Amino acid sequence: MTTTSATVIAPGSDCRDAFRAAYQNRYTWDSGFSGYSGRCIWLQGDRSVEGTFRVGADLKAKVEGVSDPEVEKAFASQLWEVCIHRVRRTFEQTHSENTFTAGDCTDEGLEVIIGGKGQGDKYRIKDDVVTMVHRHIHGTVVTIHTMSTTDTGEGYLSHTYTSEYADPKTGEPKGGKSTFEDQFAPLPGNGPWTLASRRITTAAGAGSEASEQMFLFEDLQPLA
Repeated sequence: MTTTSATVIAPGSDCRDAFRAAYQNRYTWDSGFSGYSGRCIWLQGDRSVEGTFRVGADLKAKVEGVSDPEVEKAFASQLWEVCIHRVRRTFEQTHSENTFTAGDCTDEGLEVIIGGKGQGDKYRIKDDVVTMVHRHIHGTVVTIHTMSTTDTGEGYLSHTYTSEYADPKTGEPKGGKSTFEDQFAPLPGNGPWTLASRRITTAAGAGSEASEQMFLFEDLQPLA
């Protein structure tokens, strides 16, 4: 079942199959993933910081040779975020305790209202892509809107998207809205797709200034 026909799913109907199709269309690394390594470069204004990194088969990242501890932490954070989204879990492993009810349908796609364990979470799906995520995570609400994707031939990766954090009780924003632009490429030898660059533009928020930073991951090689 594809979500191109999402408009025919009546509000209040079960839409588990449509959401499963979008979930299973995400690009993930297979069980034979052996890890990879490369150079990492951080750019902001006229500042540039470089180092090296290694992501193991266990999906744990190690960053070395970075002179600024805050930038080292930022490299590790970006690599960790990439890895957790590449972990392959079956739909049942992740969502067996959830229910899926169709809401309204907009240009962004069909609203999917979650019940059960994930009560309060919401998604939107369109053309077998999860175009919006609204989730409660560790006392914070995160809302992500995906505007464009990269087709790997084995599933999609988000290319441009926004991310906002808010207080779940008041709805007050936590920090400024961030806009991401990710570039992915397969490792040499038709290896798994990995992040090559990420541009993050963050608007000014409560107690924070606007900023733009760029992460580059180069000389990427699979580990034996």
